[in-house]
Amino acid sequence: MIEFRIDEDNAGVRLDKFLRKRLATVPTSHLYKMVRTKRVRVNGKRAQVDQPLATGDLLTIRGDEKNLLGPPGQASKALPAALDASWLEVLYEDDWMMAVNKPAGLAVHPGSGITGGTLVDFVRARLGTKATRNDFAASPAHRLDRETSGVILVAKRRPAMVHFTDVFTHGKARKRYLVLVRGRMPKDRGVIDLLLSEHQQTAESKARRGVNMQEAVTRYHVLGQTDQVAYLECAIDTGRTHQIRRHLAALGHPVAGDRKYGDFPFNREARDRWGLKRMFLHSERIEFPHPDDGRNIRLCAPLPTELEDALRRTGVTQK
Repeated sequence: MIEFRIDEDNAGVRLDKFLRKRLATVPTSHLYKMVRTKRVRVNGKRAQVDQPLATGDLLTIRGDEKNLLGPPGQASKALPAALDASWLEVLYEDDWMMAVNKPAGLAVHPGSGITGGTLVDFVRARLGTKATRNDFAASPAHRLDRETSGVILVAKRRPAMVHFTDVFTHGKARKRYLVLVRGRMPKDRGVIDLLLSEHQQTAESKARRGVNMQEAVTRYHVLGQTDQVAYLECAIDTGRTHQIRRHLAALGHPVAGDRKYGDFPFNREARDRWGLKRMFLHSERIEFPHPDDGRNIRLCAPLPTELEDALRRTGVTQK
């Protein structure tokens, strides 16, 4: 007989999925038959293939341990060649999570035209054998645009990812972005409450029900400005794709260096006059409840040197 005590990292996982992972050499059809014939029990009671497991559950499986588990190492897979992740700047790390200062130009996840060398890859390379825990691989808990730098959180355990999903879905985190935009802002403080079209809506969906418009709210505060540029801190009440960039562009104050929504002649001028070679958008600070005990955590990533230098050349005096 085999026994598994369910820990918090596997809480919520369906029984059949747990069995397929732990008894990887046993055919799926046989696993289902074992459940049907009551050879699998949870806390001494008959199990159901689709039931979610809970922390502390005792899972017992009747059968020969050697036959069920297979030869040692049979289900293991060779690890890919290690990446050099020594350059990765870790702002905070504990058993539950990690916070990284992401540089501009680094994609967070694989995507269109991006198959490797992402933040996911480097984080897991840095963690090595600790990157995967109870079948959960460490993963970023939210996103930053590829050309945006700054703080990003990584969940190292499944319960941490569940926690962060709730935090970001329900606006329980507070983020501060530093932004340089074209032109002088009319007010020192303002709120941009402007609907944005769903960024990843399919053509089929648009044809069937029209463009899906989503609520989006961005708050800004002018830190300093000249007649040509304004240096802002921004906070977002919603997390729409490219929200800050799209909102500021809609106001007529596009982000400096933004190649998608920006002012291209202005971007060239910013490069020639101030040496700005990237988009001036930086996730400088984030506050959130810790996934373990809920205590407030505040993490900061200083403005990168290349942005500091460009800001100084603009002549902006901060208030």
